[in-house]
Amino acid sequence: MAEENYKHSEITEKVIEAFYKVYNTLGYGFLEKVYENAMVIELKKMGLDAVAQHPISVFYSEKEVGVYFADLLVEDCVLVELKTAKDIATENEAQLINYLKATKIEIGLLMNFGKTPHFKKRAYSNEFKA
Repeated sequence: MAEENYKHSEITEKVIEAFYKVYNTLGYGFLEKVYENAMVIELKKMGLDAVAQHPISVFYSEKEVGVYFADLLVEDCVLVELKTAKDIATENEAQLINYLKATKIEIGLLMNFGKTPHFKKRAYSNEFKA
């Protein structure tokens, strides 16, 4: 499927552009928090609303059972999970999907600032999404 066919593709394209700009500027080897801070700066320079460590509640049987913090929430519609690992692991993808399941957000990006920059885009929709 072409990029323009994805929901919020114009936003995800800018996030991906910011990811590569940050990676090309800072390179490999910093802690995740450094990349998170740089991404917020770059996204805001692009005119996007980007919030780091945005709290998101998880519900079970209509009761809050936990809170997690999204690395980045962009324009209130794209969740971004950042990693600094050798490669993106299956567990990282599962984490992103679970975050999407727990929220009304349908689009997520998993971005790895490893030796080689790499990202994955995931979409998740269910009957609970408004």
